[in-house]
Amino acid sequence: MTARNNLRLVCASANPGKVAEMATLLDGVVELAPRPTDVPDIDENADTLEGNAMLKASAICEATESAALADDTGLEVDALNGAPGVRTARFAGVGSSDADNRRHLLTLLTGRTDRTARFRTVMTIVRPDGSTMTVAGVCEGTIATSERGTRGFGYDSVFIPAEGDGRTFAEMDATEKNAISHRAKAMTALLEALSMR
Repeated sequence: MTARNNLRLVCASANPGKVAEMATLLDGVVELAPRPTDVPDIDENADTLEGNAMLKASAICEATESAALADDTGLEVDALNGAPGVRTARFAGVGSSDADNRRHLLTLLTGRTDRTARFRTVMTIVRPDGSTMTVAGVCEGTIATSERGTRGFGYDSVFIPAEGDGRTFAEMDATEKNAISHRAKAMTALLEALSMR
């Protein structure tokens, strides 16, 4: 399936891991331009993933006068009533590292047998004419009892996707992860939506 090959989107994310995954998934279909380095940080203060994605895409669109693509991803753990959710990137506190967040999550789940969880990614395009498009992708899974694997980023070393073979995302190579991940599913939905416009 092919979207319009001349479509160029400015990526709102400053997370190199996310940008690399998105560029791989869009390769040959949509040109993904990097976020300009002079654009200041965007305050992600919305209460939902959808709200944060819209904030970021709108800010980059306004700054560059180009169509912008933003995503926001949340890890929802059932035993924690859906947390960290919209606070996934700062679960252990403002300024926390990925390693801090993973340790905090594993500590909270110590001794818990219900470890079901899901990653949810929301992607939004905002164009200079004011039009928008939002899609989502979900990957169900469980939280491991300890970190496993060295690939990926974020919570990849503690998330075991249900569609996989028992390995964490961090134990998979990029091709394996991109075949089943939340971000890949959101990107597929995005490309399908673009192809119908």
